[in-house]
Amino acid sequence: MSPNSTSSQGNKPLTRLSNIKGHINMEGCNPTVFHDDIVPLAPEDPLFGLMAAYKKDDFDKKVDLGIGAYRDNNAQPWVLPVVKKAEELLRKDPKLNHEYLPIAGLADFTAAAQKLILGADSPAIEDKRVVSLQTISGTGAVHLGGLFLAHFYPRNPKQLYFSSPTWANHNQIFSNVKLPTKSYPYFSPLTKGLDFDGMRSTIEKAPEGSIILLHACAHNPTGVDPTRDQWKEIAKVIRAKNHFPFFDCAYQGFASGDLENDAWAVRYFVSEGFELCIAQSFAKNFGLYAERTGVFHFVTGAGPDAQRTIARIGSQLTLLQRSEISNPPAYGARVASLVLNDPELFKEWQANLRTMAGRIIDMRKALRSKLEELNGKEGSWKHITDQIGMFSFTGLTEKQAVKVKDDAHVYMTKNGRISMAGLNTGNVDYTAKAIDKVVRETE
Repeated sequence: MSPNSTSSQGNKPLTRLSNIKGHINMEGCNPTVFHDDIVPLAPEDPLFGLMAAYKKDDFDKKVDLGIGAYRDNNAQPWVLPVVKKAEELLRKDPKLNHEYLPIAGLADFTAAAQKLILGADSPAIEDKRVVSLQTISGTGAVHLGGLFLAHFYPRNPKQLYFSSPTWANHNQIFSNVKLPTKSYPYFSPLTKGLDFDGMRSTIEKAPEGSIILLHACAHNPTGVDPTRDQWKEIAKVIRAKNHFPFFDCAYQGFASGDLENDAWAVRYFVSEGFELCIAQSFAKNFGLYAERTGVFHFVTGAGPDAQRTIARIGSQLTLLQRSEISNPPAYGARVASLVLNDPELFKEWQANLRTMAGRIIDMRKALRSKLEELNGKEGSWKHITDQIGMFSFTGLTEKQAVKVKDDAHVYMTKNGRISMAGLNTGNVDYTAKAIDKVVRETE
């Protein structure tokens, strides 16, 4: 018999395998209980989908104005010089190890983060009525705060209000912790600024004791912030209705280049005696995007039992954290802690912040100038320079935003939001011309 021939005897293993497969694939057998009507295919995250499309695009003049991450004037990620110094110090530390951090995180880091957002002379810190836990960046801080409020906030029914529009992830985070949400007006398409009357009116009409989520500075996605006088009015309304303020602060120092200025709203509310919480991110202002470095702070009101109150709240936050992440990651916290606790490194960090904020301000001026030069209407793009921080709401419609991407390979989110950090001296004129052309063609 030839070596390539087969016999009936030789086919038996294959026959048995076929029989086994037949039994496995028997009619009526359910390989999963997670059918598509129970677990539908989730839509792609629009921002990360935009990133993927940009990366696949081989057009040599493409412009990425989608992702919220700082880029230098060469469109490259920028590792802050002070971060490089801190990393070098860490590498040389003979005591460095990879042991677990405590559940609440690196104490030197969270204590410094408290002082950064509340002020070194904060009465809340002095009275020991603040508890802080290190989190998985600002996202984790928002989540931990939402989870705590969903479990313990003593209002029924609970209701959280956030701005319209807001950071896209807010809705998903609070939905996941079963905290019902509504929105208050924020951006005026007419003025391309703050709809202050709409915001104040809605907060005023919200059920007493609602949770009000506020962006501390450099509002995402609009770049529009209340003035200090408007913040005071917002505080009055929140006080009158016994609402609970929840600040989300992702851009301290990155907005104006001034850490104190960018923390003003939070510190004002604390000085007014509010009980509140704060989600604090170090992704943008340290460039520690991938290290997921953040802090959640809870500040209780002043009173004889304040320390006992904050101890109880801290104990429950620790239990929640333990069941979710157990211990936060160490690397980013160690880097930030070194900088925050060393006077010389801190000064250098402030200079790095001014570099980033200053370049973005320059790009705002350049984009506005070129757009107004092209359309001949002075002041028509004033909102670009009125807005602050990483993002700008251009006022482009979804149709225009899609068209500028398709025609000129300028990538922005469908609501017309652009990341100013994606602009540089090499692409700002091209971007302005692309936007001007689309606006003219669709008016």
